[in-house]
Amino acid sequence: MLAANEACQELIVTCYRAVVIFYGDPTIYALSTAPGRAAIAIIRISGPACKDIYHSLCPGQKPLKPRYAAVRTLYRPGAKPSPDNLLDSSALVLYFPAPKTVTGEDLLELHVHGGTAVVRAVLAAISQCSPAPGAIRYAEAGEFTRRAFMNDRLDLTQVEALGDTLSANTEQQRRLSVRGTTNNLSIRYESWRKMLLAARGELEALIDFSEDQHFDESPSELASSVADQVQDLVLLIDTHRRNAMRGELLRNGIAISLLGAPNAGKSSLLNRIVGREAAIVSQEAGTTRDVVEVGIDLGGYLCRLGDTAGLRSAVLATAKAQQEHMQEKISMIEEEGMRRAKQRAIESDVVIAVLSLELEGKKVVLKPDQEVIDTAAELAEQKSNVLVVLNKIDLLSGHASELENFRRQVADALPHVRLENIFAISCRDAEMSTAPDAGHIPSFLSGLIRQFEDMTSAVAATD
Repeated sequence: MLAANEACQELIVTCYRAVVIFYGDPTIYALSTAPGRAAIAIIRISGPACKDIYHSLCPGQKPLKPRYAAVRTLYRPGAKPSPDNLLDSSALVLYFPAPKTVTGEDLLELHVHGGTAVVRAVLAAISQCSPAPGAIRYAEAGEFTRRAFMNDRLDLTQVEALGDTLSANTEQQRRLSVRGTTNNLSIRYESWRKMLLAARGELEALIDFSEDQHFDESPSELASSVADQVQDLVLLIDTHRRNAMRGELLRNGIAISLLGAPNAGKSSLLNRIVGREAAIVSQEAGTTRDVVEVGIDLGGYLCRLGDTAGLRSAVLATAKAQQEHMQEKISMIEEEGMRRAKQRAIESDVVIAVLSLELEGKKVVLKPDQEVIDTAAELAEQKSNVLVVLNKIDLLSGHASELENFRRQVADALPHVRLENIFAISCRDAEMSTAPDAGHIPSFLSGLIRQFEDMTSAVAATD
């Protein structure tokens, strides 16, 4: 596999260079900074026509000293230098000769004033410097990086990491991408290739020369040695694969699903986490019918938080139904919402089961819906990714012993959920109070972030 990838990479580079030799490589340019008004805008130019562009934009001015910044006045190409043809009176210009540049080609950078009109005028002027049609053109998306790869300035792993660096939105994504910009991955893959070659060499020697040469080890011992080397390599690759899957959670975001009965407080919890009214909150059960998804940065981790429809059993669902000993019928719309909620929970990386305390007369009770308990228990057994939230603890009025009994009641119902992953909160207190740990929401978020750390930390080859 490694040898095939290396051969493919060499073939791509060889074909690209053949095309360049036959047709000639055009000089490309692009705005490297973000578009829009700014103090400075950087325009990057790469290719053999960099010096020609400089002389066209800066006629009669001193040649540039490589890798030294110089202030120059830019004029429209082909026109006599005059105030009417002035593009920028004080641009900072740098020239980097090949091959030790980011693209492996001659590189010219123009640091101009960042006004929209100035940038537009300079970009238009660069295209007018072309000595022949197509010799100078605006770069395609990713073309600077592609030339860096083709000219052996970046390998494929560094190219991928560069893309991740540019698209990183959270602190954890930044850390992941920065680690990939070094050549450590290439060094690791090269060591694996050498391990394979060494094992292959021993096997070939055993096959070709076992009858003619004297070996210090018997053929069975040599074969066992090769098998051990391959087994070690398989273990390293498998560990790398598992760590790559953990890295994907950082790169693509951790999918979180809120699971619970109607009116348990899922939407309220979602709003408290994101800090705004992302979901409709109502005393009427079943307000949420479909999945409401919100993207958020939690502790540097990109999360996709989904509020789902409430799960409930179709048994004695209302007071009236209890009096009449009848089952309340679940509508087709609600049934579809429940199906989607379960599917979203199955596909999620983390599931937060929301249970709520309720008042029965003057007594506070916990009577979780069996549908919620069954679904959470099944997910906890399969993935060990379930956290439980006990909402409405404000009803207890500070009775800590009762709260601990409720937590243990949940632990007994969900044996695959650790006690430290059962959190007690009050969305009502969080909404009405400005205390640092209002409603214990911050404490719950700290526990959630610890779960993220366990999910994304690197595993060792012996794990």
